[in-house]
Amino acid sequence: MGLDVVFMGTPEFAVPALRRLAASKHAVRAVVTAPDRPRGRGHAVRPTPVAIAACELGIPVLKPESIKGEEFLSAMRATGANAVAVVAYGKIIPSRVLAWPKYGCVNVHPSLLPKYRGASPIHAPLLAGDSATGVTTMYMDEGLDTGDILLQEEVPIAPGENAGDLHDRLATLGAELLVRTFDLMEEGLLVRIPQDHARASYAPKVEKEKIPWELPAHAVAARINGLSPHPGAYTLMGSVRLKALRAVVGGPNGGAAPGRVVEASGRGIAVACGSGSVVLLEVQPEGKAPMSAGDFARGYAAQLAGGLA
Repeated sequence: MGLDVVFMGTPEFAVPALRRLAASKHAVRAVVTAPDRPRGRGHAVRPTPVAIAACELGIPVLKPESIKGEEFLSAMRATGANAVAVVAYGKIIPSRVLAWPKYGCVNVHPSLLPKYRGASPIHAPLLAGDSATGVTTMYMDEGLDTGDILLQEEVPIAPGENAGDLHDRLATLGAELLVRTFDLMEEGLLVRIPQDHARASYAPKVEKEKIPWELPAHAVAARINGLSPHPGAYTLMGSVRLKALRAVVGGPNGGAAPGRVVEASGRGIAVACGSGSVVLLEVQPEGKAPMSAGDFARGYAAQLAGGLA
């Protein structure tokens, strides 16, 4: 028969989970998302990506300014739901809401908990140079990503994969894991695994940063890929700001100083680091669209000869 679910989510990351849940045997009785806000270029007032998807699917949408009061809880009860799915909603869920549904509140978290709790779990494994990451579904409690683990799935991180790539892959994986979680929940086959809090790590909010070419090549590549495409890692080519979108570890730097361009070819732009070099594969000049580093090198060979700062 399936469960009756209220789906709580806001950004693009949550959209695959909503669509997949709506296509499953489980019924999405309502969607809760953030209110319409000024978004994007021009700051026009727009609904969230989840609100847009819910309208396309014909699902009722709630956009409360606050989820703390009795009014919101009454609206939740009126849906007749017996479970709640939370995917990147963006607000702390009050204890009275957590305690309301018969089957509890299930969260999709894009890391292998207890590793990388917090604000930037997609960026964190890339910044740390990890070889793998994954998705966890968990029962929500009043802590920050501290609830019992339900299901987990690990995926490898490919060389040159950036946070944008990982975002899309984990969103799709999370959608499948959420439906599988509710399937097993309905059948009474889920096993709750308490997190080992002693092994927990925290992923703080990330900020835009200037590329630290003086670091070893593996660390520089990790900074570039881990911050791409948002919030971004950038370098300066003279007075031009150049955003680096994708990089892999290259070969030796030939003794060149950090930031010097070792080679520019159709493959990309090899830049010396504190040790070794990185090859930029994709870049975005200020005010222009993203492009392959090879194409950029052909148009800016003379400027690149002066190095990057």
